[in-house]
Amino acid sequence: MARAEVPGSPEASVWGIRYRKGGGKGVPYDRGNPKGWSRLRKWAMTLQLGLCTLCVSIASSAYSGSLESAMRDLRMSRTVAILGLSLYVFGLAFGPLIWAPLSEASIHHHNVAPKRSSYPQQLIFFVTYTPFTLFHIGGALAPNVPTLLATRFLAGACGSSSFSNAGGVIQDIWDPDERGLPQNLYATASLGYVSEVPRLGWRWVLWVIFIISAPNLFVACIYFPETYAPILLKGRARELQAESGGTVHYVSTFSKAGDLHFAKFMKKNLSRPFIYLFTEPIVLLLGLYFAIVYSILHAFFEAFPVVFQQGHHFSPGEGGLAFLGVGLGVAIGGSLSPLQAKFYREHVVRNGGPQPEARLILARWAGVALPTGMFWFAWASSPSVHWIVPILAGVPFGASMAILFAAIVSYLIDTYTIYCASALAANVLLRSILATVFPLFTPSLLAAVGPQWGSTIFACLALICTPIPFLFYRYGPKIRARSKWATSLTTPRPTSHPTSMARAEIPGSPETSV
Repeated sequence: MARAEVPGSPEASVWGIRYRKGGGKGVPYDRGNPKGWSRLRKWAMTLQLGLCTLCVSIASSAYSGSLESAMRDLRMSRTVAILGLSLYVFGLAFGPLIWAPLSEASIHHHNVAPKRSSYPQQLIFFVTYTPFTLFHIGGALAPNVPTLLATRFLAGACGSSSFSNAGGVIQDIWDPDERGLPQNLYATASLGYVSEVPRLGWRWVLWVIFIISAPNLFVACIYFPETYAPILLKGRARELQAESGGTVHYVSTFSKAGDLHFAKFMKKNLSRPFIYLFTEPIVLLLGLYFAIVYSILHAFFEAFPVVFQQGHHFSPGEGGLAFLGVGLGVAIGGSLSPLQAKFYREHVVRNGGPQPEARLILARWAGVALPTGMFWFAWASSPSVHWIVPILAGVPFGASMAILFAAIVSYLIDTYTIYCASALAANVLLRSILATVFPLFTPSLLAAVGPQWGSTIFACLALICTPIPFLFYRYGPKIRARSKWATSLTTPRPTSHPTSMARAEIPGSPETSV
């Protein structure tokens, strides 16, 4: 089968490329390549993933805004009530360690690749998002504390697949030069937050989450196509071999390492996020940065009621409006995606091809704006300062967070491509562990030192991390060159398999041909 690569796109070699006939410039086309879908179809898939991620994200914050009613109805202490939040976030940390490697299972074991009617990406989505939706019914009907806490943990563990695997789907369907805005949308969805909802009560909060999650599940049941290249290429190999009547043996390069026993296969796949975490400085440092920023976000949401409701005597409803500054900042950060895309294209032209470091251009300055906004908030949070001043501090804070989240996710996806789900799983693990711990001590910290000094401590943490985007922008290529995983994913290597029998190969990814 003829093989051609789209110039400047190392990922294009996963597919055999055919070209539409006709005048003008040739258009890459492959009937099975998700990157060849129409833009409408790609955006429909992206929005579906974004909505699923948003539902999982707000399921965390919405519960935290209804703690008082849960404490009253189930007669539990505030610490036990906060466990409902911490266990959910712990589930978000635990789940991706299973779902992400399983979504990459087909790379290493040909016996695991399912038949045409059942594909891993589809199967994993249904196996995880269905119970995520249903566990909120169990939580809403919980008669006691253990039931509520158990359903919270299980809902987090199941819903976590959206935080890791959705990034892989975006990588599957979008070319690198088009991926900026979709990745920004996906990353921003993970920032979804709902402030206090005391009038609803905790049971209705969980019912609302079920109500908004169920339509997503229904749409996905009707339309959730497989996008993962190794699975699709294996399916094509079977089809072509059947069409040849068995006279020609077609094989995807993803099947070449497929003789592992199932136990070894599972060990290899399930250990990959930990291998990345402890051997890949890219994953470790960016994961720590992401985790600290994400935890600071949760800490700031603990500080807002202290500053505005206690200091400025806002009502709970008015206190929710204080988050408008952060929301405006997130919107501004998301709207800068076309500017980042422009910088990305210029970087590609200047360097003769795409590099993951181009995703970090705006992130460098967002890393500076983040502690700036936090110091601003910290020392404007005194009751003697007009309330609009700390609210406005949320604008650079929210904008820089949106930019940093999108940049880190994009950098990991571009660096680890078909293994990006495992890289994102390691990232989610770190951020969820810290986010589990922060809500447990933040109220005590703020009560002990006050919102000014408490917020200053968090700002100093962000300041320490400021050099990280600059570090990877400057030295990223050298770091990737020394990485076993990143280098093998970005350096195309041809494959050839001479054999005495008639044999044809579907061009595979250079990642797996080494």
